[in-house]
Amino acid sequence: MKKFTLSFYLIILSFGFTSAQVLTYKDVAPIFYKRCTSCHHTGAHPLPWMNYTQTNLSKALIQFDLSNNIMPPWKADTMYTRFQHERLISAPEKAAILNWIATGATKGDTTQAPPAPSYPKKYQLAGNSDLDIVIPTFTSFATSSDIYVCFSVPSGLTQDRIVRAYEVVPGNPSYVHHAVIQADTTGAYNSDLSGGCFSVPGNLALGSWAPGSKAIIFPSHGALKTGIYLKAGSKVILQLHYPAGSSGQVDSTKIRLYFYPPGETGVRRLITSTPLQNWGLNIPANTTQTFTAQYIAPAQGLSMYGVFPHSHKIAKSMLLYAYNPGIDTIPMIRINDWDFGWQDFYLYKNLLKIPGGYRVFTKHIFNNTTSNPNAPIPLANVSAGPFTGNEMLFDGVMTLAYQPGDELIDVQAIIDSDTLFANNVKPNSLSTINVKAIAFPNPFTNDITIRYAINMDSPVKIIITDVLGKQIAVYDQGKKERGSHEFVWNSKSKNGQVVPSGVYFYTLKAGDQIFKDKIIKQE
Repeated sequence: MKKFTLSFYLIILSFGFTSAQVLTYKDVAPIFYKRCTSCHHTGAHPLPWMNYTQTNLSKALIQFDLSNNIMPPWKADTMYTRFQHERLISAPEKAAILNWIATGATKGDTTQAPPAPSYPKKYQLAGNSDLDIVIPTFTSFATSSDIYVCFSVPSGLTQDRIVRAYEVVPGNPSYVHHAVIQADTTGAYNSDLSGGCFSVPGNLALGSWAPGSKAIIFPSHGALKTGIYLKAGSKVILQLHYPAGSSGQVDSTKIRLYFYPPGETGVRRLITSTPLQNWGLNIPANTTQTFTAQYIAPAQGLSMYGVFPHSHKIAKSMLLYAYNPGIDTIPMIRINDWDFGWQDFYLYKNLLKIPGGYRVFTKHIFNNTTSNPNAPIPLANVSAGPFTGNEMLFDGVMTLAYQPGDELIDVQAIIDSDTLFANNVKPNSLSTINVKAIAFPNPFTNDITIRYAINMDSPVKIIITDVLGKQIAVYDQGKKERGSHEFVWNSKSKNGQVVPSGVYFYTLKAGDQIFKDKIIKQE
């Protein structure tokens, strides 16, 4: 994904600023903290924006990117499908930043600005990983053309394990174009450092990385436990793409793996694959061409966890959906203005049900004309291939075998309450406390478990109310440490009376933060 630009996370706010107001840094600092600093912070980006001085130095870049809708870096059309952790910005926020810059980026009294959020210095995921796979130190020899090298690293595993999270850490992020991670469960494959390792070996896909990609956490509690099964004795294979001109650059990329405890039960197998491919692409100069691919979902059906559309530079748009001809269409993702610099797995808020026998379909449009600034200069024919100057239709998915009720699971709530994120605060609140929770099973009969995570020590209260706001019960949890906790509510009142079936709400209060959600009691 593209560097040296700002990155945002959506929380819709209403600022009420008018164009006549002269804003100072304290007025816009909250927006930068929420929308930008998750990428633009010290140690993670060469242009950190954690204070007035740093932000002021980049004001021209910020103004250009916002004015030209380059930022925020979110390519999926939110009118078509919604995903976890969308990087968006509201119109009032955008207007406030542009107004501040247009009126001189006034400093004002910076002591009135809220404190900047804190971020991990090195990694996205908290705590110690269970296994680090590190490639040997490698010096690129890519001069006039790209190279693809495949490193095969023994895992050293003596027993089967299940991956519940992973994070790719590029050793030289300015020159690692992308990484594709596979596992060779036979343990027989050896490294290919010739520069022509185009087809990634291995028989188990683990994932992929492009600049700006986020760590991947799979749901591991509550209504859904899932992960990737990794056999003992496997080798982990990292295919790394180094671009032309990177000759002499040194890299030592690694992947940090987090496992479920040995012997963990009830973990559903998640499959990462690339079933949508088309290697017949041919886009003559001065033409716009459309290419497609599809496959049929198995009889049991699929629960789609995420989707990874992929093409190169002259692609302009992508549309993915599942359908039963003449009966039903299920939107998956639509990208109206593809940007090769921004690509990643898009993860659904809820598992997306694809019934058995439905066709999963993708359509990519490629523009090889002078109207496309990314077309070759001078214009030339573009065909399918692995190099950046070639084109690809190569769309990946993460799927589970469908089980009834999958589509009702709130995946984002499970992820947000994971302790791997508890120490890695997503800047979606100005408060120093961030709380997330999930209740399960929901609906429930007698007892319901509320699992919650906070990012620092804080007193915690849980309040149960009915639909009219009447308090049913209040539970003071006392001061809780940073991390994940559980509370079980028994739906009998203190005098032994059973709370009747119906809709209720639980409110979690931690410091000045509140999380509220609905629960349903049934007989």
